[in-house]
Amino acid sequence: MRMPLFALSIGAFGIGAAEFVVMGILPQLAASAGVSLAQAGLAVSAYAIGVVLGAPLLTVFTTRVPRKPLLIGLMGAFAVANLATALAPDFSTLLASRFVAGLPHGAFFGAAAVVGASLVAYERRARAIAGIMSGLTVATIVGVPISTLVVGQVSWRWIFAAVAALGLVAAAAIWLTVPDTRGTIVATRARDEVRAIGSKRVLLPLITGAVGFGGMFAAYTYLTPILEEITGLSAVAIAVTLAIFGLGLTVGNVLGGQIADRSPIRGLFGAFIAIAVVLTMMAFSMSNPVLAIAGVFLMATSSSLVGPIMQRLLLDGAHEAPSLASSMHHAAFNLANANGAWLGGLALSAGLGLTAPILVGVGLALAGLALSIPLARVHAQSTVPTVAPAELVTAS
Repeated sequence: MRMPLFALSIGAFGIGAAEFVVMGILPQLAASAGVSLAQAGLAVSAYAIGVVLGAPLLTVFTTRVPRKPLLIGLMGAFAVANLATALAPDFSTLLASRFVAGLPHGAFFGAAAVVGASLVAYERRARAIAGIMSGLTVATIVGVPISTLVVGQVSWRWIFAAVAALGLVAAAAIWLTVPDTRGTIVATRARDEVRAIGSKRVLLPLITGAVGFGGMFAAYTYLTPILEEITGLSAVAIAVTLAIFGLGLTVGNVLGGQIADRSPIRGLFGAFIAIAVVLTMMAFSMSNPVLAIAGVFLMATSSSLVGPIMQRLLLDGAHEAPSLASSMHHAAFNLANANGAWLGGLALSAGLGLTAPILVGVGLALAGLALSIPLARVHAQSTVPTVAPAELVTAS
């Protein structure tokens, strides 16, 4: 991997760790803060809401800012916010810092995707972006399980301090390796980006992803306590299971990319059906360790099919102004994160049992399936351009 892409992937790794690490340390965080599991789940929702608001706002207001200093600034802000989480004196401050940490998330990935694509030939853009996103995947395979394992030995605060340090390392790596892209990336106008978002071809994929992908997060947010109390796994076994979840995400992401190139709409229907079926099976089999671990892998694989398909549909729908659409892709999935965690928490608070969030996930997956119907109609009526986006003048 070229060094600039590797530098950007370090930032993606840090962001992935910050986003997902809470799921692995939720019981310890709840005990330390003196709150219930359902309340601790708000730490997931707070970050996700920060992404949802920060992605469009920061992208629109920074359209004229050169990409390299923007990426460095976003990682610096990310590092400071995660340090604030590590030092938070109470749960309210922790929630506020998690919200702030989420603000740079979508804007970083949107800008990083455009920069990565500008550094390679046009026909290699997808591979460049996939290389950057591999940092997030590695975070789910390595970073989250390790943090889940070590939280029994050190305070959860040290984990967020480590994430903050990763942000600073990423900022330094970007400064040292990413070239000035002002000669290769043409700045877009904010109104063009906003106009592109307003079309049905962009709004429908965003809404469908925000609802349907919440199925995974409703289950994943509370997966660690479920594996502890229902499945009866040890801390080491839970860490291994979370690593298996990350492997499932990787497999699904690769398969989803291939499906997105061939038949995105059929793939989307198949993905939501698979998510609903897998979560239904999990809701009634988590007491069996073998079936539980297999279910976690299949949940991750089926859910991560959705991401590449949505990215393809969004870029097709907003080809003339892709920065905001790319950042909103992450906003939509973090809205799914917030919705899933919140609705799963409501099920827990209602006393429906520890596996109730998994059944909430089934409902969200079926809702995503229903929303795919109007999305399919709009996609069938549209035509896709075959030229490169106006925003990019790619290097050879």
